[in-house]
Amino acid sequence: MLRDEPEITMDMKVLEDMTITDLDLETVHGYRNRHIAYRSGHTWETLDDNNYLERIGAAAVSKEDGVLRPTAAGLLMFGEEYKIVREFPEYFLDYREMLDPTIRWTDRLQSSSGDWTGNLFDFYFRVYNKLVKDIKTSFKLEGGNRIDDTPVHKALREALANCLVNADFYIGRGIVIKKEEDLIILENPGSIRTGKTQMLKGRISAPRNKVLMKMFNMIGIGERAGSGVPDIFSVWEQEDWKEPVVKVLANMEKIELLGNKKDRRYRKTLN
Repeated sequence: MLRDEPEITMDMKVLEDMTITDLDLETVHGYRNRHIAYRSGHTWETLDDNNYLERIGAAAVSKEDGVLRPTAAGLLMFGEEYKIVREFPEYFLDYREMLDPTIRWTDRLQSSSGDWTGNLFDFYFRVYNKLVKDIKTSFKLEGGNRIDDTPVHKALREALANCLVNADFYIGRGIVIKKEEDLIILENPGSIRTGKTQMLKGRISAPRNKVLMKMFNMIGIGERAGSGVPDIFSVWEQEDWKEPVVKVLANMEKIELLGNKKDRRYRKTLN
Protein backbone atom coordinates (compact mmCIF):
# COMPACT_ATOMS: atom_id res chain seq x y z
CA MET A 1 0.00 0.00 0.00
CA LEU A 2 2.83 2.40 0.82
CA ARG A 3 4.51 1.68 -2.54
CA ASP A 4 1.25 2.48 -4.35
CA GLU A 5 0.52 5.72 -2.48
CA PRO A 6 2.88 8.30 -4.05
CA GLU A 7 2.47 9.73 -7.56
CA ILE A 8 6.10 8.81 -8.13
CA THR A 9 5.73 5.14 -9.01
CA MET A 10 8.25 2.50 -8.05
CA ASP A 11 9.58 2.12 -11.59
CA MET A 12 10.92 5.69 -11.48
CA LYS A 13 13.53 4.74 -8.89
CA VAL A 14 17.12 5.49 -9.94
CA LEU A 15 19.30 2.43 -9.40
CA GLU A 16 22.41 3.85 -7.76
CA ASP A 17 24.44 0.63 -7.89
CA MET A 18 23.99 0.12 -11.65
CA THR A 19 25.28 1.79 -14.80
CA ILE A 20 23.92 2.14 -18.32
CA THR A 21 26.13 -0.80 -19.34
CA ASP A 22 23.84 -3.02 -17.24
CA LEU A 23 21.15 -2.59 -19.91
CA ASP A 24 21.13 -4.90 -22.92
CA LEU A 25 21.94 -2.76 -25.97
CA GLU A 26 20.41 -5.25 -28.41
CA THR A 27 17.08 -4.90 -26.62
CA VAL A 28 17.41 -1.11 -26.52
CA HIS A 29 18.03 -1.01 -30.27
CA GLY A 30 15.13 -3.37 -30.89
CA TYR A 31 12.90 -0.99 -28.96
CA ARG A 32 14.23 2.02 -30.88
CA ASN A 33 13.54 0.29 -34.20
CA ARG A 34 9.92 -0.31 -33.16
CA HIS A 35 9.61 3.32 -32.05
CA ILE A 36 10.89 4.48 -35.44
CA ALA A 37 8.47 2.17 -37.24
CA TYR A 38 5.57 3.51 -35.17
CA ARG A 39 6.59 7.19 -35.11
CA SER A 40 8.90 7.77 -38.06
CA GLY A 41 10.65 11.14 -37.88
CA HIS A 42 10.17 11.53 -34.12
CA THR A 43 12.41 14.24 -32.71
CA TRP A 44 14.22 11.70 -30.48
CA GLU A 45 15.16 9.50 -33.42
CA THR A 46 18.61 11.10 -33.85
CA LEU A 47 19.58 11.07 -30.17
CA ASP A 48 22.40 8.84 -28.97
CA ASP A 49 21.41 5.88 -26.80
CA ASN A 50 22.12 7.58 -23.47
CA ASN A 51 20.05 10.68 -24.24
CA TYR A 52 17.29 8.56 -25.72
CA LEU A 53 17.10 6.35 -22.63
CA GLU A 54 16.87 9.44 -20.44
CA ARG A 55 14.05 10.89 -22.57
CA ILE A 56 11.89 7.76 -22.36
CA GLY A 57 12.48 7.37 -18.61
CA ALA A 58 14.70 4.30 -18.79
CA ALA A 59 17.59 6.27 -17.27
CA ALA A 60 18.01 9.33 -15.06
CA VAL A 61 20.83 11.38 -13.64
CA SER A 62 21.67 10.29 -10.11
CA LYS A 63 21.32 12.93 -7.39
CA GLU A 64 24.10 11.16 -5.53
CA ASP A 65 26.91 11.49 -8.07
CA GLY A 66 25.47 13.16 -11.19
CA VAL A 67 25.98 10.00 -13.28
CA LEU A 68 23.34 8.73 -15.73
CA ARG A 69 22.02 5.47 -14.31
CA PRO A 70 19.18 3.06 -15.18
CA THR A 71 15.79 3.50 -13.59
CA ALA A 72 13.84 0.51 -12.32
CA ALA A 73 11.70 0.76 -15.48
CA GLY A 74 14.77 0.74 -17.68
CA LEU A 75 16.12 -2.34 -15.92
CA LEU A 76 12.81 -4.21 -16.19
CA MET A 77 12.37 -3.33 -19.85
CA PHE A 78 15.94 -3.63 -21.12
CA GLY A 79 17.97 -5.50 -18.50
CA GLU A 80 18.95 -9.15 -18.38
CA GLU A 81 17.19 -11.40 -15.90
CA TYR A 82 20.20 -12.08 -13.70
CA LYS A 83 20.63 -8.34 -13.22
CA ILE A 84 16.91 -7.62 -12.81
CA VAL A 85 16.66 -9.98 -9.83
CA ARG A 86 19.32 -7.96 -8.02
CA GLU A 87 16.72 -5.20 -7.62
CA PHE A 88 13.59 -7.37 -7.80
CA PRO A 89 14.38 -10.72 -6.12
CA GLU A 90 10.83 -12.02 -6.79
CA TYR A 91 10.94 -11.17 -10.52
CA PHE A 92 9.77 -14.10 -12.64
CA LEU A 93 8.07 -14.35 -16.05
CA ASP A 94 6.54 -17.63 -17.16
CA TYR A 95 4.64 -18.60 -20.33
CA ARG A 96 3.13 -22.09 -20.40
CA GLU A 97 1.50 -23.53 -23.51
CA MET A 98 -0.47 -26.74 -23.01
CA LEU A 99 -2.17 -27.64 -26.29
CA ASP A 100 -1.65 -31.42 -26.14
CA PRO A 101 -3.08 -33.24 -23.08
CA THR A 102 -0.50 -36.01 -23.51
CA ILE A 103 2.39 -33.56 -23.12
CA ARG A 104 2.92 -31.42 -20.02
CA TRP A 105 4.19 -28.41 -21.98
CA THR A 106 3.94 -27.97 -25.74
CA ASP A 107 5.89 -24.74 -25.25
CA ARG A 108 7.48 -23.04 -22.24
CA LEU A 109 9.21 -19.70 -21.85
CA GLN A 110 10.76 -18.64 -18.55
CA SER A 111 12.73 -15.51 -17.69
CA SER A 112 15.26 -17.54 -15.71
CA SER A 113 16.16 -20.02 -18.47
CA GLY A 114 19.35 -18.15 -19.44
CA ASP A 115 18.90 -18.57 -23.21
CA TRP A 116 17.25 -15.16 -23.74
CA THR A 117 17.30 -11.82 -21.93
CA GLY A 118 14.30 -12.45 -19.68
CA ASN A 119 13.23 -8.78 -19.76
CA LEU A 120 9.72 -7.35 -20.25
CA PHE A 121 10.28 -6.09 -23.79
CA ASP A 122 11.37 -9.46 -25.16
CA PHE A 123 8.78 -11.33 -23.10
CA TYR A 124 5.92 -9.19 -24.39
CA PHE A 125 6.61 -9.80 -28.08
CA ARG A 126 7.52 -13.46 -27.71
CA VAL A 127 4.35 -14.18 -25.76
CA TYR A 128 2.02 -11.98 -27.82
CA ASN A 129 3.04 -13.79 -31.02
CA LYS A 130 2.31 -17.12 -29.35
CA LEU A 131 -1.09 -15.97 -28.07
CA VAL A 132 -2.37 -14.72 -31.43
CA LYS A 133 -0.95 -17.33 -33.80
CA ASP A 134 -4.29 -19.21 -33.87
CA ILE A 135 -6.54 -16.15 -34.21
CA LYS A 136 -8.27 -15.88 -37.58
CA THR A 137 -7.78 -12.63 -39.50
CA SER A 138 -9.97 -11.23 -42.27
CA PHE A 139 -8.42 -10.05 -45.54
CA LYS A 140 -8.03 -6.27 -45.39
CA LEU A 141 -5.97 -3.82 -47.43
CA GLU A 142 -4.79 -0.42 -46.29
CA GLY A 143 -2.64 1.67 -48.63
CA GLY A 144 -1.97 -1.41 -50.71
CA ASN A 145 -0.67 -3.36 -47.70
CA ARG A 146 -2.46 -6.28 -46.09
CA ILE A 147 -3.50 -5.60 -42.50
CA ASP A 148 -3.60 -8.77 -40.42
CA ASP A 149 -5.18 -7.34 -37.32
CA THR A 150 -8.53 -7.57 -35.56
CA PRO A 151 -10.20 -6.09 -32.46
CA VAL A 152 -9.37 -9.36 -30.71
CA HIS A 153 -5.65 -8.83 -31.50
CA LYS A 154 -5.89 -5.33 -30.03
CA ALA A 155 -7.70 -6.62 -26.92
CA LEU A 156 -5.01 -9.23 -26.33
CA ARG A 157 -2.28 -6.60 -26.75
CA GLU A 158 -4.06 -4.44 -24.20
CA ALA A 159 -4.53 -7.35 -21.80
CA LEU A 160 -0.89 -8.44 -21.98
CA ALA A 161 0.49 -4.90 -21.64
CA ASN A 162 -1.93 -4.25 -18.76
CA CYS A 163 -0.70 -7.41 -17.05
CA LEU A 164 2.96 -6.33 -17.28
CA VAL A 165 2.55 -2.62 -16.55
CA ASN A 166 0.43 -3.11 -13.44
CA ALA A 167 2.40 -5.89 -11.79
CA ASP A 168 4.04 -5.33 -8.43
CA PHE A 169 7.47 -6.81 -9.09
CA TYR A 170 8.37 -6.83 -5.40
CA ILE A 171 5.65 -9.41 -4.67
CA GLY A 172 6.26 -13.12 -5.15
CA ARG A 173 4.63 -15.55 -7.62
CA GLY A 174 5.61 -13.45 -10.63
CA ILE A 175 3.75 -13.13 -13.92
CA VAL A 176 2.30 -16.33 -15.38
CA ILE A 177 0.67 -16.64 -18.81
CA LYS A 178 -1.03 -19.93 -19.67
CA LYS A 179 -2.46 -20.99 -23.00
CA GLU A 180 -4.53 -24.12 -23.53
CA GLU A 181 -6.66 -25.14 -26.50
CA ASP A 182 -9.68 -23.21 -25.22
CA LEU A 183 -8.24 -21.20 -22.36
CA ILE A 184 -5.90 -18.26 -21.85
CA ILE A 185 -4.91 -17.09 -18.37
CA LEU A 186 -2.89 -13.96 -17.58
CA GLU A 187 -1.82 -13.60 -13.95
CA ASN A 188 0.16 -10.90 -12.20
CA PRO A 189 0.91 -9.95 -8.59
CA GLY A 190 -0.70 -6.86 -7.13
CA SER A 191 -4.11 -5.38 -6.34
CA ILE A 192 -6.31 -3.05 -8.42
CA ARG A 193 -5.18 0.51 -7.72
CA THR A 194 -8.46 2.13 -8.83
CA GLY A 195 -10.66 -0.59 -7.33
CA LYS A 196 -12.74 -3.13 -9.21
CA THR A 197 -15.79 -0.91 -9.78
CA GLN A 198 -13.79 1.96 -11.26
CA MET A 199 -11.67 -0.41 -13.37
CA LEU A 200 -14.82 -1.76 -15.02
CA LYS A 201 -16.14 1.75 -15.66
CA GLY A 202 -12.84 2.98 -17.09
CA ARG A 203 -11.92 6.64 -17.72
CA ILE A 204 -9.36 6.75 -14.88
CA SER A 205 -5.82 5.56 -15.50
CA ALA A 206 -3.69 4.73 -12.46
CA PRO A 207 -0.85 2.49 -13.64
CA ARG A 208 1.33 0.95 -10.98
CA ASN A 209 4.37 1.59 -13.20
CA LYS A 210 3.94 4.85 -15.08
CA VAL A 211 7.25 4.76 -16.93
CA LEU A 212 6.67 1.24 -18.21
CA MET A 213 3.27 2.32 -19.49
CA LYS A 214 4.85 5.31 -21.22
CA MET A 215 7.45 3.12 -22.91
CA PHE A 216 4.81 0.70 -24.21
CA ASN A 217 2.64 3.61 -25.37
CA MET A 218 5.55 5.06 -27.33
CA ILE A 219 5.67 1.97 -29.53
CA GLY A 220 1.92 1.85 -30.03
CA ILE A 221 0.96 -0.59 -27.29
CA GLY A 222 -1.79 0.34 -24.83
CA GLU A 223 -3.57 3.62 -24.28
CA ARG A 224 -3.29 5.65 -21.09
CA ALA A 225 -6.98 6.43 -21.03
CA GLY A 226 -8.33 3.97 -18.47
CA SER A 227 -10.21 2.24 -21.28
CA GLY A 228 -8.28 -1.02 -21.49
CA VAL A 229 -10.62 -3.32 -19.55
CA PRO A 230 -13.88 -1.74 -20.89
CA ASP A 231 -12.49 -2.16 -24.42
CA ILE A 232 -11.90 -5.86 -23.78
CA PHE A 233 -15.51 -6.19 -22.61
CA SER A 234 -16.65 -4.38 -25.75
CA VAL A 235 -14.68 -6.68 -28.05
CA TRP A 236 -16.08 -9.77 -26.32
CA GLU A 237 -19.60 -8.37 -26.82
CA GLN A 238 -18.94 -7.67 -30.50
CA GLU A 239 -17.75 -11.25 -30.95
CA ASP A 240 -20.99 -12.43 -29.31
CA TRP A 241 -19.04 -14.05 -26.48
CA LYS A 242 -20.28 -14.22 -22.92
CA GLU A 243 -19.48 -11.11 -20.89
CA PRO A 244 -16.21 -11.43 -18.94
CA VAL A 245 -16.34 -11.69 -15.14
CA VAL A 246 -13.79 -10.02 -12.89
CA LYS A 247 -12.75 -11.83 -9.71
CA VAL A 248 -10.49 -10.20 -7.15
CA LEU A 249 -8.44 -12.79 -5.29
CA ALA A 250 -7.32 -10.82 -2.25
CA ASN A 251 -5.46 -13.68 -0.64
CA MET A 252 -3.45 -14.19 -3.83
CA GLU A 253 -3.06 -10.43 -4.46
CA LYS A 254 -4.28 -10.78 -8.04
CA ILE A 255 -7.47 -10.38 -10.05
CA GLU A 256 -9.18 -12.50 -12.67
CA LEU A 257 -11.19 -11.43 -15.70
CA LEU A 258 -13.15 -14.38 -17.08
CA GLY A 259 -14.92 -14.52 -20.43
CA ASN A 260 -16.59 -17.25 -22.48
CA LYS A 261 -16.38 -17.66 -26.24
CA LYS A 262 -19.57 -19.56 -27.11
CA ASP A 263 -18.88 -23.08 -25.80
CA ARG A 264 -15.14 -22.42 -25.39
CA ARG A 265 -13.90 -20.80 -22.18
CA TYR A 266 -11.42 -17.92 -22.27
CA ARG A 267 -10.11 -16.54 -18.97
CA LYS A 268 -7.98 -13.43 -18.72
CA THR A 269 -6.28 -12.52 -15.44
CA LEU A 270 -5.29 -8.86 -15.35
CA ASN A 271 -4.33 -6.20 -12.86
